[in-house]
Amino acid sequence: MTPKEIVEYLNNYVIGQEKAKKTIAVALRNRYRRMQLPSEIQDEIMPKNILMIGSTGVGKTEIARRLAKMMGYPFVKVEASKYTEVGFVGRDVESMIRDLVATSVNLVTQEQKELKSGEIDQYVEKMIIEKLLPPLPKGATETKLKEYENSFERMKEKLRKGELDNLTVEVEMPTPKIEMGGENLPPEMSRVQESLAKVFGSFGRDNRKEVKVKEAKKILRQAASERILDEEQIKQEALRRAEQGGIIFLDEIDKIAVSSQNSGRQDPSKEGVQRDLLPIVEGSSVNTKYGTVQTDHILFIAAGAFHVSKPSDLIPELQGRFPLRVELDSLTEEALYEILTKPKNSLIKQYQALLGVEGMELAFEEEALLAIAKVSFQANERTEDIGARRLHTVIEKVLEEVSFKADEYKGKTFTITADYVHEKLDAIVENEDVARYIL
Repeated sequence: MTPKEIVEYLNNYVIGQEKAKKTIAVALRNRYRRMQLPSEIQDEIMPKNILMIGSTGVGKTEIARRLAKMMGYPFVKVEASKYTEVGFVGRDVESMIRDLVATSVNLVTQEQKELKSGEIDQYVEKMIIEKLLPPLPKGATETKLKEYENSFERMKEKLRKGELDNLTVEVEMPTPKIEMGGENLPPEMSRVQESLAKVFGSFGRDNRKEVKVKEAKKILRQAASERILDEEQIKQEALRRAEQGGIIFLDEIDKIAVSSQNSGRQDPSKEGVQRDLLPIVEGSSVNTKYGTVQTDHILFIAAGAFHVSKPSDLIPELQGRFPLRVELDSLTEEALYEILTKPKNSLIKQYQALLGVEGMELAFEEEALLAIAKVSFQANERTEDIGARRLHTVIEKVLEEVSFKADEYKGKTFTITADYVHEKLDAIVENEDVARYIL
């Protein structure tokens, strides 16, 4: 996708924040541009990591979520606050690379399954029909062979039409996965864990089971996929994609910054996480159970509210690894109104769909939507600014009674008017202490 197309796609879900969208769109397009260059130049072009700065609820995480759905690149979103310095209890920063590789393997495996879908279907059909038809005796005559082939084709046609779905066949059940430790194990331990899981999973267990043909199709697809797909090829392609196109969205990076106000009380764990993060962002080798990954060309997009700390409170070396900085705007009353109405997945559409399940139609007058946006904006100004998330609380309060009595409006239309919004919210808004707890 061109930068314009990326921004256009994001516009369907994120209101405003044009600077952030453009910066990210160009960074993503540069990934593609770099891949078209000769290999000797490719190695010299390093990704320009991005630091997004903005209050909570202004769209930082939403941009990341939409990027993940839009792209064919391996993408993971992680919270910086989950990581601890080596030696402390918690996740070490290298685990984010292992998560990225696992995502990449799943992505490539899914692509290969779709690519070889026809081959997998044929294999499953063959396995089911061979279980339903009596086996061909050894040394069968050419006539018997021809009859068997004709029967096989007739059965295949019936199987595809679903006429055999209620017949019973015996299938080999896949070995259940046994979890024998945490997700944050070193790669060597992970491989040992997998081997032990395979041994204990099949030990003393009869995996054969009689099931309906309809269910057998699903069970046998897994066995067919394992047989047809080239695991080694998938692994190599997944590692290549993670290295060359991988993107890590590092949320809440401000939580590991050590505020200058607390300079007398340095937190070694926070600063340690930054120092552990530095070589990964800079470029280093990380061992995973699928192989070694070079992190030089992985794109890092960091985001944080920076209410208590500032970007300059990060260690200088880490700051230097995020050369592109984008400040996201706080949401105005107009922006909140647009968030209510414009996105494809807007809150209004979500509530209309939810209550539509009860057979009622929910409608909103224009003035009611403007009133909801105004109340949300005022609540953000008077109390903590939580951005668009305030809309969830306000609308929930407005629709509380309607949701509770939805079954009474079956086959009817309930219209939310400006008066109805004021009736539900005015008393709360006027009392700042009450508003702080309810809205």
